[in-house]
Amino acid sequence: MNLWGPSMFGVVLLMIFSGYPVAFALGGTALIFAGLASISGHFDLFLLFALPERTFGTMSNQVLLAVPFFIFMGTVLEKSKLAEQLLETIGILFGRFRGGLAFGVVFVGALLAAATGVVGASVTAMGLISLPVMLRNGYDDKLSLGVIAASGTLGQIIPPSIVLIVLGDQMGVSVGDLFRAALVPGLVLTGAYAGYIGILAFVNKTVAPALPESMLVSGMELVKRVVLSLMPPLVLIIVVLGSIFAGVATPTEAGALGAVGAMVLALLNRQMSMEALRSAMEETSRLTIMVVFLLIGSTAFALVFRGLDGDLWIEGLLTAIPGGALGFLIVVNLVVFLLGFFIDFFEIAFIIVPLIVGPAVILGVDLTWLGIVLAVNLQTSFLTPPFGFSLFYLRGVTPSTIPTTAIYRGVIPFIAIQVVVLAGIIWMAVPK
Repeated sequence: MNLWGPSMFGVVLLMIFSGYPVAFALGGTALIFAGLASISGHFDLFLLFALPERTFGTMSNQVLLAVPFFIFMGTVLEKSKLAEQLLETIGILFGRFRGGLAFGVVFVGALLAAATGVVGASVTAMGLISLPVMLRNGYDDKLSLGVIAASGTLGQIIPPSIVLIVLGDQMGVSVGDLFRAALVPGLVLTGAYAGYIGILAFVNKTVAPALPESMLVSGMELVKRVVLSLMPPLVLIIVVLGSIFAGVATPTEAGALGAVGAMVLALLNRQMSMEALRSAMEETSRLTIMVVFLLIGSTAFALVFRGLDGDLWIEGLLTAIPGGALGFLIVVNLVVFLLGFFIDFFEIAFIIVPLIVGPAVILGVDLTWLGIVLAVNLQTSFLTPPFGFSLFYLRGVTPSTIPTTAIYRGVIPFIAIQVVVLAGIIWMAVPK
């Protein structure tokens, strides 16, 4: 058996888990193994001549150009305080009912997911804005923390998700098809969260009380708030997603439209300061540079890994799993779920996803549904204690008087909902 491929895969995971920057771990491991394997005659160094061309292809990728556009769109909505006004308005709109504030968080979480596609931004924004209001009005701390963390992670699955854009590129699947397929699971999760909150508030009158009359707004003042705070971002989301679903624009073109639309909304709302614009641009640049360097590192890794027949090793391993396509999906989901505790989505997308596409095709698994399965899986791992990324984001904006265990207990019911939905999607992904 050729052990170069398995050894290379093990070394790169070891370097990543040791805390070494992932992009350099990928590229460095590729170059080291290329040199060592060429000395022993197992690798042809001429294969590395393809690396510059592949790197240029990464830099000129039109699909991935949508990533900075959507990041910028969401960051502008956050930095210009449009997201804050949206949360306040929805809270007032639903607050007259038991569980109304929690309903508002779920609804705004879905809207922010459709507007930002960035989990960290959604969880942090809702934690800063809505958590103090919920706790001040007598909401159970575990329910408040759980609903904020769960709603914030909807950005993983609800279009235009950055996760789906990157998955589409790595799997060779149309991003538009992924967006269409993800819409129903995203809405099902949103409805399931709201249903759980409704049942809980109905059974226990003290866990999620209605807002006092003194905090409510009605009549023309409520209409004014809804028109000025809710309608503009909602129209922007509908236009952006509608242009993709109708085939009028590509995801990249729709992302550019969304970025411009977010700036126009901020200007009309008199919230588009130079400081907010600069901060949005810096955040977008930082995330985009990270993605590009990861792509270059993963390109080098994939080139050398395939040159050492590592792809054949992975293919043989995954296609030999008992249970065929169902066994393959279960094992892949377990691996991705566990890796999601320790490394970010982008690392998983650039290292693991390209390796499982070949076996999935051989086993007859629909790649579009495989992408949805992976997105929901990562969303679940982001919520799962003790290493879920969303939990870390929320812990950073939670008062020190609230223990971390309260966050862990709060997300458990929402994890159960996620697992049920994920099981249903896995069943749909199995070829019939």
